[in-house]
Amino acid sequence: MTSLERICTALRDAGVGYAVVGGHAVALHGAVRGTIDIDLALRWTRQTLMDAQAALNGIGLVSRLPIEAADVFAFRDEYIEKRHLIAWNFHNPNDPLEQVDVVINYDLTGKRTERFELPSGPVEVLSLPDLIAMKRSSGRPQDIEDVRALERL
Repeated sequence: MTSLERICTALRDAGVGYAVVGGHAVALHGAVRGTIDIDLALRWTRQTLMDAQAALNGIGLVSRLPIEAADVFAFRDEYIEKRHLIAWNFHNPNDPLEQVDVVINYDLTGKRTERFELPSGPVEVLSLPDLIAMKRSSGRPQDIEDVRALERL
């Protein structure tokens, strides 16, 4: 089972509403894109963050920062505006290549997802139109390149 499958299975089993975004989402939609970390968007509620943290901790991933889900929920605006934190990183201390970024400046609520079937089960991915809009709004050079690649599909 790949890291993507393992992480998505843990979230699905915990009942967490999530979507894969970032490079893995771009690749699953059909545009070739190399990436290591797995970027996730969540429905922005305190409970969802707590459930996601518990699910990730349950498979051995730990927060890189000394913060908890309640902190991220309570201080989201401060983290984004004053600390320029846009993602809450989890990593596997036993496998430095296994990393998850929970995007904190994006709320999955009201967004569409698409289900991709992988060998271990379904994976929820941000829909193509919503992924393009998300990446376009970031303005980062890599995201603009991803938009170009996704629009060529």
